[in-house]
Amino acid sequence: MDALKMDAPEVRAGFSRWLLPVFAATCGASVANIYYAQPLLDAIASTFAINPAAVGLVVTLTQIGYAAGLIFIVPLGDLVDRRRLVIAQTLLAALALAAIGSAPNAMVLFSAMVGLGLLAVVVQVLVALSASLAPPQERGRAVGFVTSGVVVGILAARFVAGMLADMGGWRTVYFASACLMLLMGFLLAHMLPRDMPIASAERYGAVLKSIPRLFLSDPVLRLRSGLAFLIFASFSTLWTGMVLPLGAEPFALSHTAIGLFGLAGLAGALAAGSAGRWADRGLAGWTTGLSLALLSLSWLPIGLLPASLVAFTLGVVLLDFAVQAVHVTNQSLVFARLPEARSRLVGGYMVFYSAGSALGAITSTASYAHFGWSGVSLAGAAFSGAAFLLWAFTRRWAR
Repeated sequence: MDALKMDAPEVRAGFSRWLLPVFAATCGASVANIYYAQPLLDAIASTFAINPAAVGLVVTLTQIGYAAGLIFIVPLGDLVDRRRLVIAQTLLAALALAAIGSAPNAMVLFSAMVGLGLLAVVVQVLVALSASLAPPQERGRAVGFVTSGVVVGILAARFVAGMLADMGGWRTVYFASACLMLLMGFLLAHMLPRDMPIASAERYGAVLKSIPRLFLSDPVLRLRSGLAFLIFASFSTLWTGMVLPLGAEPFALSHTAIGLFGLAGLAGALAAGSAGRWADRGLAGWTTGLSLALLSLSWLPIGLLPASLVAFTLGVVLLDFAVQAVHVTNQSLVFARLPEARSRLVGGYMVFYSAGSALGAITSTASYAHFGWSGVSLAGAAFSGAAFLLWAFTRRWAR
């Protein structure tokens, strides 16, 4: 937390300098809720007798809820009191987490997972709000800073989930997170100003209708959304599937040990925070191309599992760096398109993120069930290569 405070970009007058660090921490805690299940899939499948080939549905349903929240909740950030919206989402997420932790059967679990995904979109409301608070020349840095909290949440979630699950079972993870969300809701209620202006006076229905029109009419938004879909399909393919070979022989790693790979990936992903500054300097194109090439190459060492854990770990670091560099760059460019519609822009953009993550999750477990780790690696590499080709061809057409 101290590191986040020291490096936080400036925000406009009237807002506490602690606000962006709290945003980053809340985003991290919220997005972690989506990813806690990934290292616990084997334990969840055992508890509810879910077929291993279908257990990726736990992640997929959460992403479906997340996509629905992006479409129907995030645009409200342009229309209503964002303070009340953020606090309500945070507290309701605590209730959804408690429901998952106490779920008596798979149907209740699946329903609560959808609800949790629906509420986790508070992350995007906060990211859009950080872009509004920062001076224009620091927007990319502010978005990168708050997004670093998202990255910490995504990758540390696996370690935290593994450690708590080994200590008290997988349900403990969700009860602990419910308490954390209550704490974050209290901090936001105390720190968020009560006089934030409402960005737009449009009607809710008009805002929803405008989202597809904005993306269909703007080639930058279309490209960045397509890249988000593909890179997060690749990302989810790795992180959903890796628990299956690592938890089995010859490794038979504990949940805590599997979670340590998230900390390894964290080093690479945090390094990608500089991508926001590169975008501010006009280097978004080259940052994207080099990162996508690196993402495609990362699947070579990842595919060496189970022959080499060292090579696999290196591939994890490279993949997380590349994905987050592209993601931060994407968001910096998207937010610059239409300042008065940032919430709906980030909501529309993140629908592609969520759809890609859902596709990667179900593809990963199905590929592993039928073709083993080689099938998972080929699927991840295919998503990555498609993203690089999309970038390369669109640059050529633009010229």
